[in-house]
Amino acid sequence: MEAALGEGMRMTTGFVDEPRLAGLMVREIARRAASRMRTLLRHPLSCPTAGNGLPVAVLGDLRRGDPSVARGFYVGHVWLAGQLVELNGRSPFALRDEAQPWRAELHGFGWLRHFARAGDALSCEHARSLVGDWLRLGRRQRTALAYEHEVAASRILAWISHAPTVLSGADAAFTERFARGLTAETRQLRRMAGSAPAGLARLRVRIALVAAALVQPNAPQAVRQAAKLLGEELDAQVHADGGHISRNPAAVSQILAELVPLRTLFAERGLPAPRGVFGAVDRMLPALRFFRHGDGALALFNGAGAPDHHLAAALLQHDETLGEPISQMRQSGYHRLAAGLTVVVADTGAPPAPDVSHDAHAGTLALEFSSGGRRFVVNCGAPVRIDGGWRRLSRTTAAHSTLTLNDQSSSRFSRSEAVDRFLGGPLLPGPTRVPVNREETREGQVLTAAHDGYRQPFGFVHERQLFLSRDGRRIEGIDRLFQAAGRAHRMACDEPMGTLRFHLHPDVEVETAGEGLRLVHGEEVWWFFSDGEAQLEESIFFADAAGPRRTRQIVLPLDCLDRTDLNWRFERQG
Repeated sequence: MEAALGEGMRMTTGFVDEPRLAGLMVREIARRAASRMRTLLRHPLSCPTAGNGLPVAVLGDLRRGDPSVARGFYVGHVWLAGQLVELNGRSPFALRDEAQPWRAELHGFGWLRHFARAGDALSCEHARSLVGDWLRLGRRQRTALAYEHEVAASRILAWISHAPTVLSGADAAFTERFARGLTAETRQLRRMAGSAPAGLARLRVRIALVAAALVQPNAPQAVRQAAKLLGEELDAQVHADGGHISRNPAAVSQILAELVPLRTLFAERGLPAPRGVFGAVDRMLPALRFFRHGDGALALFNGAGAPDHHLAAALLQHDETLGEPISQMRQSGYHRLAAGLTVVVADTGAPPAPDVSHDAHAGTLALEFSSGGRRFVVNCGAPVRIDGGWRRLSRTTAAHSTLTLNDQSSSRFSRSEAVDRFLGGPLLPGPTRVPVNREETREGQVLTAAHDGYRQPFGFVHERQLFLSRDGRRIEGIDRLFQAAGRAHRMACDEPMGTLRFHLHPDVEVETAGEGLRLVHGEEVWWFFSDGEAQLEESIFFADAAGPRRTRQIVLPLDCLDRTDLNWRFERQG
């Protein structure tokens, strides 16, 4: 299936900015050293006095649990991070495969929501048993991964949210042990907070510390200090348009999933929510609406994967914004064209900063479009499993509905798997300028954007112009290549250099019909026409909870020796 995206795996190599990479390495080494020192100062579990740490309030969990997952723990077949884990009669914490990414999800305890959803006495007892297994682990027995910042923050949030489930039917001894464990974990996370990596991990640490302070009795000073630091982090990470600095649409829902219950918890405790929390929520809820297609799924850019429809719906119940979604997110680098039943979302931004780009994709100028409740053109999205070649392949430009040149991505990736493992796979230099122009005409909406990501290797600038008719029944596009000023054009080969791709949603049926392609999704029919030779090829849709799915893609070759533009259009039938 890898061949479906051309030379996608080779595209993960390319040009590397050695000074920038070296700087990232030095900063990460220093951060890890500081984090390690703080972890070594970890207090033993017996430090807190008896009874300290027992939550006096509960943090809500907007993510819906699945009782079948809880039953899986009971029978020994557990799904974690998109992978089936066989327990074979052992506690999951007794499994010692450090290399498996599912271990982070295991030690984060987010799966407690499935036991809470089940709600019966047996599920509560089993949840308590699993938490007890973890608490019984000695300091040396706990994997270092359990004390990575985001994992530790997730664990505290899960314990606070699902304490009623864990403590239902518990005796006094377990209740005391749980309370002491929560206090010890909170103290440790507070000690580690200063060395948290940039981005979501650092933000989740601050959210967890505020929640931990809020559920303790008589801790106003701790709440004020933690809330102040959280507000500062939100101001640093959430743009004025509501997007996150990682440019990941899914990050918006992930942050809101914890901020909205936190805001509610402030009210329940009779405390005013900090301005930073209120402001971030008010900015991000419209951003969430911006990224949603008609079927409720988020647009698949920069790390967004399988949708959580229930979470998005639950979050939007708190959105008091009236009218249609906003049409552009300038700071975040996205535009939305909407008319009739049609929605087009386009990536019109430069890549995020390298230290928050670990999930970012090389998809500048990529688009998706949906009609009503059906997605037609998509990007391949991020896989549920974060290990292996699927993740690398999903980040390439070839996995997006845009133009590639010579099978190289518009942003670069490290050549070294060892470096990727250490740094998390940051994007390296790509587009530095993405000028955008948008206008409304009598006929419809016109969006024009360009990027210089191919300037260095080939001397080209890629420009894409999109038009959506006023009735939403026609999408027209032109993809052009211009020779960049001051660059001599360098041809890498005699074969077609350019490849324009439109990845289709797996539920779309497509066939060649006359001079066009007929696309059918449910009862809706769209046609695709172009002035190039459109071909149908296999593709992969990664953003499915069950794993990668086969799909098709429309492919248009562009021979730069012959021409430097392609015209295309989608038209709705009927």
